[in-house]
Amino acid sequence: MFLEIGPGRGALTRPLAHLVARVIAFEIDRDLAADLREDSLPRVTIRDGDFLDVSAAAIAAALSAEPRVRVAGNLPYNVASPIMFKLLELHASGIPLTDATLMLQREVADRLVSKPGTKEYGVLSVLIQQRAAVEKMMSLPPGAFRPAPKVHSAVVRLRFHPPTPDPISQGLFVALTQAIFTRRRKTLNNALLAFEPSARFAPSEALRAARIDGTRRPETLSVTELAHLSDAYARAML
Repeated sequence: MFLEIGPGRGALTRPLAHLVARVIAFEIDRDLAADLREDSLPRVTIRDGDFLDVSAAAIAAALSAEPRVRVAGNLPYNVASPIMFKLLELHASGIPLTDATLMLQREVADRLVSKPGTKEYGVLSVLIQQRAAVEKMMSLPPGAFRPAPKVHSAVVRLRFHPPTPDPISQGLFVALTQAIFTRRRKTLNNALLAFEPSARFAPSEALRAARIDGTRRPETLSVTELAHLSDAYARAML
């Protein structure tokens, strides 16, 4: 079955209705949701409201023990990142999401697939890549849409998996990543001063424990190295 985020006028919903066993579509615009509901598409359930406000428990109840759930959506570009993080949370909560095929602004897609040491690499890259394999499927120019937007778009596929690597504390890993990337052009010795636990465990000690050179910059660290650094703090705080 499919969860669809933002079906709009049903351009994707209609073909899905005839290809898959079941579709639950979340539409924030009540008028568009009402129009789709009036079409009585087979095997399609329309849910009014913001997908970001839907709880994992509500989604689990709607799935009725479905063993495999896929996601599709043409995401509003201003909330694409929160929606992707929401999908990670749902997967972590036990919702059986296998993958998500999403339309995004091209710059966001580039960040998702970026590698350490590139200008696109940052918090979004790290936190998504830790919990999903990301594949950029295609790019689309503004002229592919009516009306044409001012930005280029891209389609990506996220294939969800357990956290890899799996840090001692996921919360600490996220907080460290967010903190040091606020100073991405600083050396790690300096960037780690933005991380609150550094007040109790010196950056030099954490870096030594993680076997990472403190003169490197945050944007050069791989997801695995960030997990090692997070674990150094986690062990010191036990």
